[in-house]
Amino acid sequence: MKILLAASEAAPYVKTGGLGDVLQALPAELSRIPNNELVLFLPYYRRIKYNPEIETTFVGSFSIHLSWREQYVGLFQLKSRRKKLRVYFIDNEYYFGGRDSIYSDYDDGERFAYFSKAILACMDYIGFDPDVIHCHDWQTALVPVYFRADHQQDHPNTRLVFTIHNVEYQGKANMPFFRDTLGLPDEYEGILTFDGCLNFMKGAILTSDRVTTVSQTYAQELQYPYYAHGLDGILSGCGDRLCGITNGIDIDVYNPMKDPALVANFSAAKPDGKKKNKAALQEELGLEVADDVPILAMVTRLAGHKGIDLLTYILHRLMERRVQLVIVGTGEYQYEHVLSNIAREYPGKFSMNLRFDPALASRVYAGADLYLMPSKSEPCGLSQLIAMHYGTIPIVNETGGLKDTVPAYNPETGEGRGFSFQSYNGDDFLGAIDRAIDLYYNDKLAWAALMKQDMTFDCSWKTPAQRYMELYASL
Repeated sequence: MKILLAASEAAPYVKTGGLGDVLQALPAELSRIPNNELVLFLPYYRRIKYNPEIETTFVGSFSIHLSWREQYVGLFQLKSRRKKLRVYFIDNEYYFGGRDSIYSDYDDGERFAYFSKAILACMDYIGFDPDVIHCHDWQTALVPVYFRADHQQDHPNTRLVFTIHNVEYQGKANMPFFRDTLGLPDEYEGILTFDGCLNFMKGAILTSDRVTTVSQTYAQELQYPYYAHGLDGILSGCGDRLCGITNGIDIDVYNPMKDPALVANFSAAKPDGKKKNKAALQEELGLEVADDVPILAMVTRLAGHKGIDLLTYILHRLMERRVQLVIVGTGEYQYEHVLSNIAREYPGKFSMNLRFDPALASRVYAGADLYLMPSKSEPCGLSQLIAMHYGTIPIVNETGGLKDTVPAYNPETGEGRGFSFQSYNGDDFLGAIDRAIDLYYNDKLAWAALMKQDMTFDCSWKTPAQRYMELYASL
């Protein structure tokens, strides 16, 4: 198949979160499938454009119109030996090259409307006639809309897929934006209008052939008001057009056998290196060096929906147990403040690290025994998959992708991959932690078996990529 992928970020070129991880791994896995040909379009952000490690060649330039505006489009291609996956960067100094930010500028709506329209223009410029155009999140949500309005007649066999990674961010603009910026035919105003404003994501949902989310449970949850941030009625009306495909992780990037950040590499077959990483982590972070004390860990944004409120509620009681706690991340000030203050009360037991540090994150995944992920909602989650691959047992709230990827451990049969709780409250969270600690201290053989189950669980992108191929083929 010929597949066009459109997104606002992709590692290793630019990444702010899980979307960047997905758009690094999914195109690579799809390109390994025989007879596939892929192109990936990204904005030519300043941090890509002036990164000496990213080599590109100039393809060409032209202009497009955003309503009354005429805007330059420069097209650059990544220099790469991978013939089946071509990466293109769309250049416009005003929207992308002249500022350091990726998101959260006052004109984000205009920037990504331009990007969406430019993608389709570049598609025609390079003569690529795709079987499938697959767009990701609100930043490319106008691609299906512009395609229906301006390109459908020239590509009658092309099908459109739109993936929701996080429904909380939908791409909204005031009503005058429709005529002043988008320049679409009048009939598309109703398609985009929702709750008194323009909603890019709603437009993509209504104009795409299929809508996917990043886990099966999240696809179900989005049809209810509690999770959908207002779009439950639109999404529940999709019927069979809506489905969930659970993400994987790039096991070449997250590989305890090869990770250069670790003091010792290890695997499910040779797990001894995990103990060395644990001791090194304890020493690095000023914790008591004790092999028989479980390390509980979080690598996360410090935000309410990540369950940090539950953690702060139980934290003093948790510290009464014979455990150690490591947190790495930054976020909302109130959580940074309260967690830092509590950490000072428990020297040698609680290490609080207010920074984004990928190498430290790897050492935490490798050295910890239990990984805490009590998220209020989680479209898929990657941290629990990384933790399991590094032999660290997850404790999760049964929501979204956490429910799909971490079935609860059954002490009678030994089945399962972690510990979970069903209602979002601190006492249930603490109860799940206590069950995990009990197994850790009282049944070393069962603990070792559970760790091996997690490390051998196939969390790669191979199965999700096949499911996407099945979805494309069904269209």
